[in-house]
Amino acid sequence: MTKLRLAIVGAGPAGIYAADILLKAERKFDVSIDLFEQLPAPYGLVRYGVAPDHPRIKGIITALRDVLDRGDIRLFGNVRFGEDITLDDLKHHYNAVIFATGAIRDTAMEIPGIDAVGSYGAADYVSWFDGHPDVPREWPLDAASVGVLGNGNVALDVARMLAKHAEDLLVTEVPENVYEGLKSSAITDVHVFGRRGPAQVKFTPLELRELGELRDVDMVVYDEDFDYDEASKDAVASNKQVMVIDRVLQSWRKRPSANGARGDVDNAGGTASRRLHLHFWARPVEVRKDEEGRVAALVYERTQPDGQGGAVGTGELREVPMQALYRAIGYFGSPLPGVPFDKKHGVIPNREGQVLAKDSNQRVPGIYATGWIKRGPVGLIGHTKSDAMETVRHIINDQGSWWQPVDPSEASIPALLHERGVKWTDLAGWHRLDEHEIGLGAPQERARVKVVPRDEMVRVSRGE
Repeated sequence: MTKLRLAIVGAGPAGIYAADILLKAERKFDVSIDLFEQLPAPYGLVRYGVAPDHPRIKGIITALRDVLDRGDIRLFGNVRFGEDITLDDLKHHYNAVIFATGAIRDTAMEIPGIDAVGSYGAADYVSWFDGHPDVPREWPLDAASVGVLGNGNVALDVARMLAKHAEDLLVTEVPENVYEGLKSSAITDVHVFGRRGPAQVKFTPLELRELGELRDVDMVVYDEDFDYDEASKDAVASNKQVMVIDRVLQSWRKRPSANGARGDVDNAGGTASRRLHLHFWARPVEVRKDEEGRVAALVYERTQPDGQGGAVGTGELREVPMQALYRAIGYFGSPLPGVPFDKKHGVIPNREGQVLAKDSNQRVPGIYATGWIKRGPVGLIGHTKSDAMETVRHIINDQGSWWQPVDPSEASIPALLHERGVKWTDLAGWHRLDEHEIGLGAPQERARVKVVPRDEMVRVSRGE
């Protein structure tokens, strides 16, 4: 029986699904899989990219936990690829490697003033409120009025976590430093801007509906945004998801707090202490700065339907005063040492998961990709599974082009990491950390309280 020693870099859903599919699908090989993760805990963006008030989505963790707890995949956490272990190391000890490192940076936005003080990427804010160990413990929430650019689920997550009252998060796993930061927030108004109309949004009905359920937050929509063209009417009539989104938005228009006036943000809202405004047909043009270089306002161009589901500019410029701005226009992959990278699209160049040389478009033997680093930050968990299947199929078929490792022994990796002084965490360590966090939440009847500092995560995991 052929022996396959496989390394997977990234222990989020993409990496774990790829390991699971390979172990289940292939009986011709004796498969041995090691999973490397730069964080001390597994699960990637499910742990560090989903808002703490989304326990339903966190249910994905249960499925991922079941895969890891079978015991046929080794986990090496707190191991940084390119520093603690290199591509040459992986070639020395494995037949092949799958990169499943995801996309955790914000896509850049090129408009004047976007570099103002108080202008942030959504990914950084999400990492903060999710207790990512490698970001600062504090977040500036001294702005009364803030803007969010984007019309996808991340934009709504960011807007919700800006508008929501801190005490309403105490039933979740929100870290203590995040709760304290949100409790002192000065926010009164959150403005969400999208280039297209209500019938072309990218968020899901569930995400939208949750916005309208926030305590002491008025939802503000504007009548001028709902003059639908034929393409929008067709989308509402033919697409169930768009139909539900339209129904939710139309119900908000009937609330006393909704403001029907043309772009009147000063007099919008009812009696709540906070307001969440949805601005459609709004293309960001410039971030105005004050004398100290801070965000002072967003200038946007009013757009209109192009008849085909898109938007074109009208030339009309409007300005909304604000003191902070978050861009939630998409995530972007990061390059990996020694691995080809497409700077334009933020992915590893590949053909169905087989990595390609950057310039020649030729296959690079032994190196594969799956998940967002393979196809960009689009699609939900279901896409991640089919994505992994495609990559795994090529690994199986490429048997003749695998690397021939010098030392494929399973003992070699712990020895190598020990020699380099790497304090790695394993699956038993994750169980210790998991139980510790659950224990921290128990006195307050919370599911858990997330440990934030990396050194504390490592110390608990290693039982030190």
